Amino acid sequence: MNTEETIAALDRGDIRVAEKVDGEWRVNEDAKAAILDYFRISKLEPIEVGPYEYVDKIPLKHNYAGLGVRVVPPATARFGSFLSRGVVMMPSYVNIGAWVGPNTMIDTWATVGSCAQIGADVHLAGGVGVGGVLEPIQARPVIVEDGAFIGSRCILTEGVLIGERAVLAPNVSLTGSVPVIDVTGPEPIEHRGYVPPYSVVVPGTRPKEFPAGTYQLGCALIIGRRSEQTDLKTSLNDVLREYQIG
Repeated sequence: MNTEETIAALDRGDIRVAEKVDGEWRVNEDAKAAILDYFRISKLEPIEVGPYEYVDKIPLKHNYAGLGVRVVPPATARFGSFLSRGVVMMPSYVNIGAWVGPNTMIDTWATVGSCAQIGADVHLAGGVGVGGVLEPIQARPVIVEDGAFIGSRCILTEGVLIGERAVLAPNVSLTGSVPVIDVTGPEPIEHRGYVPPYSVVVPGTRPKEFPAGTYQLGCALIIGRRSEQTDLKTSLNDVLREYQIG
């Protein structure tokens, strides 16, 4: 496929920037390369949508009714992103190359960056920032697996992977290097760039020595596990109250 055909296939959901194969996420480098090339060959053009006017290189998605997607003004999704049936976009933003699974809620002022892969039945709460990962082309995008609940103002960047049905409390900020520390057992277990499935995660800090003294650096703490029997509609507050922090 040429560049335009590849972007159109991404827009239809026929191909994805990353997919889970045999339990492992694999990046489609050709798709990421096509997105980069699309930016290069596209030209700035005015776009008018009702009372709104834009000037951009990438057109907007269309036919939301046919897709079965609810889009609340002024939510924006770029051509080359894919929204599954049942997705709800409150005033929010989805960038090119992103894939959003069925019945996922993208709440007010949440952003889904380029190439991010968001699973089914996910809730991205208000102001969540899912970063884009375009270069290098072999780099894994941010991935949020099925059933996860991402609390308000969380930030996910640098290809972090959030396992299925994990719960992130508000203001958790994760990069590829931020420690995710499981404190539920007798000894801490540390992850980087990864939140295991069913984890309940809150913001934390830990001390680090510097020449000028000891300072607290941000981390994330796994304080428990979400029950497999917990209904997907259970609120974040209910889960946090279970661990006496809500």
